[in-house]
Amino acid sequence: MKTISVRDLQQRIRAVMETAQKDQVVITRNGKPIAVVLGIEGVDWETVALETSSSFWKEIAKRRKQKTISLSEMRKRVRA
Repeated sequence: MKTISVRDLQQRIRAVMETAQKDQVVITRNGKPIAVVLGIEGVDWETVALETSSSFWKEIAKRRKQKTISLSEMRKRVRA
């Protein structure tokens, strides 16, 4: 993980964007982290929207807590 200050970021934004395609870049202000830059080149908009949606991840967490059924049970229900 790389780090860069806000001041340096302003002067080297293009290089930081290139670095972010390979590794996370933490932006700092007064030595404290304030943001993370993640490269998403080549990723489609829908994936970006879902991966950054807090409501989507809350729904996933909610669904994971629910009771599940076996594959054979699901097949029975679909046939019925």
